Amino acid sequence: MQVGLIGLGAMGRGMADNLVKAGHAVTIWNRSGDGGQPIAGARMVDTPAEVFQAELVLTMLADDAAVRSVILDADLLDGARAGLVHAVTATISVAFADELAAAHRAAGLGYLSAPVFGRPDAAAAGALNMVVAGDPAAIETARPAFEAMTQKIWQLGDEPHQANAAKIAGNMMITFAIEAMAEALVLTGDNGVTPDAFFELMLGTLFPGRIYQTYSAKIAAGDYEPGFRMKLGLKDLRLATEAAEKAGKRLPMLDTVRGRMGEAMEAGMGEQDWSGIAKLLLEQNGKATD
Repeated sequence: MQVGLIGLGAMGRGMADNLVKAGHAVTIWNRSGDGGQPIAGARMVDTPAEVFQAELVLTMLADDAAVRSVILDADLLDGARAGLVHAVTATISVAFADELAAAHRAAGLGYLSAPVFGRPDAAAAGALNMVVAGDPAAIETARPAFEAMTQKIWQLGDEPHQANAAKIAGNMMITFAIEAMAEALVLTGDNGVTPDAFFELMLGTLFPGRIYQTYSAKIAAGDYEPGFRMKLGLKDLRLATEAAEKAGKRLPMLDTVRGRMGEAMEAGMGEQDWSGIAKLLLEQNGKATD
């Protein structure tokens, strides 16, 4: 199918490459060009309006403001191909997802929220987990392209914001796991247990999951090279706070971890991996692992 992609960062690049490999005709626009690394088999265009002539458009942009600037402020929906389906694959707010859905309905276009779980290596391998919500017919239209990029598609409901709520909550839980591991190292380290020994025990007994495997290795090695940057992680925790406040709820653990990430940002760690919140806590307690 004809697939347009807007956003050629670390995630978008892997997604585009897998779409081409699956035989889709891929058109790409990126705000900063192709970064000197064109995607073989894809066509780079000069304007995002050209991308919106595809059957399906995927946007992988950093936040609400970036999506608004590129899509809504530029009135791209007015000149889009009739019957087009647009899927936002990045993490955006629940409220903005509702706004986007309404704007697409008014323009007679399909809209899906389709955020993904997975780091750039998973995007490159076509092994993302995609959380999708919206009109079932639009999902079926997009499915061939989605399957080229993912190991599984999780369909949550007919309202696009359902996928955004799940993605934001999932990212929030990742930060909780990172915080839990860091606090556990402070406790065990004070009693002579090494990080490697402790994490081997936890991974082999109580917490064998992927998040604990990935981030325990980074924390134990003192490796905070970015896979997902701290500044984007803080954005996602802000979105979680906004969603909770809109529902009249307060989430105490979210408040704590968001505060920790804010401290890390103030300490100049915004371009490091979001697991750097562990580095901050460990250093504050004299337990740095690097």
